[in-house]
Amino acid sequence: QAQFVESGGGLVQSGDSLTLSCTISTGFFNIWTMAWYRQGPGNARESVATVSPTGAYTTYEDFVKGRFTISRDNAKHTVTLQMNNLAPEDTAVYFCNTSPSPLRSWGPGTQVTVSS
Repeated sequence: QAQFVESGGGLVQSGDSLTLSCTISTGFFNIWTMAWYRQGPGNARESVATVSPTGAYTTYEDFVKGRFTISRDNAKHTVTLQMNNLAPEDTAVYFCNTSPSPLRSWGPGTQVTVSS
């Protein structure tokens, strides 16, 4: 069963940058499309960005397009989310998982808090 461990969150100010990292322990990592998701206070979990198995194709939700960059390292089983120009509305717990159908085994997530 896959396990996800997210890291890199923190408390930052508007306009700052953060880099999130997710390590996945599974032998099937290289065949999965991976995604970053987030869940803000009182909100449902939502997709943020996806990256194809080879890393060649990426997609972004409109609310992060141009600010966030998703990438992966298949040799290290990691997925990274570079977040620039952060805004208070980006405050959320960020998770990684497969896409489009997330596995049941969600990791603990990493908290990102952006102050204005």
